[in-house]
Amino acid sequence: MDGGGGGAAHYNPRTVEEVFRDFKGRRAGIIQALTTDVEDFFQQCDPEKENLCLYGFPNEVWEVNLPAEEVPPELPEPALGINFARDGMQEKDWLSLVAVHSDAWLLSVSFYFGSRFGFDKADRKRLFNMINEVPTVFEVVTGNAKRQTKEKPSSANQNDNRFKSNSKLRGLDGKSSKTIQAKEEEQGSEEVEVEEEEEEEEEEDEDEHGETLCGACGDNYASDEFWICCDMCEKWFHGKCVKITPARAEHIKHYKCPSCSNKRARP
Repeated sequence: MDGGGGGAAHYNPRTVEEVFRDFKGRRAGIIQALTTDVEDFFQQCDPEKENLCLYGFPNEVWEVNLPAEEVPPELPEPALGINFARDGMQEKDWLSLVAVHSDAWLLSVSFYFGSRFGFDKADRKRLFNMINEVPTVFEVVTGNAKRQTKEKPSSANQNDNRFKSNSKLRGLDGKSSKTIQAKEEEQGSEEVEVEEEEEEEEEEDEDEHGETLCGACGDNYASDEFWICCDMCEKWFHGKCVKITPARAEHIKHYKCPSCSNKRARP
């Protein structure tokens, strides 16, 4: 069998977009196993069997199977022996553990492709940013992703939203106020100790974002998409609509949308 290869001998994503599609397909398959198909997944992880792994494939299909026989395997392998812990833990804790290991595996497969096909620093960063804008398997399985969407536009951008609210209410200025972006690496312990005033501002900001439309395409706000706000007209735009990436936004102190830029250029 090809283990985690999922037909890898005939399927080699070579661009950042292709690797991200591969990541999303495998991620969708694993989430299916750990949520919708959880009873079937539980039954297949029999502790009486040999070491088993959970595989996700690019076509959004999941499989519980023995690890690849070749050493080293063609692709990184998932966590080994997930079935042995099935009856020794509470089911929700076991599923959360499998989810965490699955997140680690998904990243390793994506960056394996990146290394194999020579992605440079910019490509690796772009790939990571694309991956980082979707909830982890762990967040989906534990329900954190759903709570983040309802309670706050994204737990990963709480700081960004506070800055946006503060800039409008108190006249403060900061580049973080113009970005809506999932940045798990920016989460810290200080986010746990949010003051009541900040929580109220976040709730107001959530309502505002729920009704926000892109000034370019007119689509609604989505928590898994990168947005940027114009300092002139205060309209929000999808980063992709105005060709601004998260990395580029980091270096913009005062952003002007294409419309405002054109007005400024006129005599």
